[in-house]
Amino acid sequence: MPRFRTIAFLIPALLAGFLLALPGTTWPQAETPGAPGDPARAEVAPVPVPEPTPLAVQYHRTGEWLWLLNQIWAIAIPGLIAFSGLSSRIERLTRSLARGNRAGTIFLFIAAYLALVFVLSLPLAYYQGFVRAHAYGLSNQTLGRWSYNRVVGLGVDMIGSGIVGLIAYSLLTNSPRRWWLYLGLASAPMLALVMLIVPVWIDPLFNHYGPMKNAELERSILDLAGRAGIEGSRVFEVDKSIDTKTVNANVTGLLSTKRIVLWDTLIARLEPREILVVMGHEMGHYMMGHVIRTVALAPLVAIPGLFLVNWWGLKLLGRYRSRLGFERLSDPASAPLLLMLFEVASLILSPPALAYSRAQEHDADRYALELTRDNHAAAMAFVKLQTENLGVPRHGLITQVFRASHPSLGDRIDFCNSYHPWRGDSAPRAFRARGQEAGVSATMEHIAPGT
Repeated sequence: MPRFRTIAFLIPALLAGFLLALPGTTWPQAETPGAPGDPARAEVAPVPVPEPTPLAVQYHRTGEWLWLLNQIWAIAIPGLIAFSGLSSRIERLTRSLARGNRAGTIFLFIAAYLALVFVLSLPLAYYQGFVRAHAYGLSNQTLGRWSYNRVVGLGVDMIGSGIVGLIAYSLLTNSPRRWWLYLGLASAPMLALVMLIVPVWIDPLFNHYGPMKNAELERSILDLAGRAGIEGSRVFEVDKSIDTKTVNANVTGLLSTKRIVLWDTLIARLEPREILVVMGHEMGHYMMGHVIRTVALAPLVAIPGLFLVNWWGLKLLGRYRSRLGFERLSDPASAPLLLMLFEVASLILSPPALAYSRAQEHDADRYALELTRDNHAAAMAFVKLQTENLGVPRHGLITQVFRASHPSLGDRIDFCNSYHPWRGDSAPRAFRARGQEAGVSATMEHIAPGT
């Protein structure tokens, strides 16, 4: 689903993840592997990290250039709209249409700005989201469905961004010196509200979410959730195959709307044991409180980002007021300028935020291994994620610092090969089971090796 750029401007902590490690328990010793050539011995052998295909390397390299182009575009377009005086002209037009009503002016201005950016960005979005995805064999979308998703996403963006804009400009008007602090503090409840409503009101606009079709696999997942101590867990299957050939799963929502979502493409391409490990990873996010911590700590990222936006904005306004065409940051015409400055601030703030996110994902990997004790299936799941999604096993420096919210797939496969505290060679860190001994056999008896 399309990103909420204006909402992201106010709550950049959506990029962040936070590390949590729970005390472990004493693990029983594993049985001695069988003789050479038998399945038990094969399953304890390390899974090699696959070399990327030439097509995957090309896809990755062109993706790096596209990422750079997108960063330049995200700064240049709002900057051009602001410094050309177009922003002030749009503000005068929307104020006239709203008959001087300030709230109406703000809402109409944001809608007009998003519509303008939508049109200007359409060629790049079409190439990146439709042409390129089909050229690399990663998309099933028709042009009609791609267009539908873009238009619906624009509508959602206008409504959500308009509401957030009203809050932001109210603070800018009433507290011009400390608006950035109050808005940063408000980022936590705002982020919580977005996370609460997205699974129920937004996601279903783009895809169909329903119960799992494989009853046996669903029973195994619920058994695994019970062993992890998750009561009344909700697992949904989403029809992503209508859009993409890539595979994924995610945890989404907050409180009563929290659920784990499996893409139907992942169910079709991964073995049941591999799917259980993926689900264990998502359960790790839930059990270790990653979502709640992201919400609670959002102001730690939002406040410095908005401080920089305010500081730079006042300096630019003082120097280029005549060119910009507005007098105060509280004028609705300032929105493109503020968005341009946020893009710069987000580049500065993203490396530490992404580092926290990688630590969080690593903890979830550890949790999945300790919950399932299925290293081979875990490693094979990451191998398939690499091959199916045209991934590469290792991050370059730019990707690692500015883009990677997850550890590299090669690092994750290596970790799956080396981390097995139940064999007595290291201490468990992430998972405390409920019914430890009985849980493993009860969970895995539904999924025999090779099924």
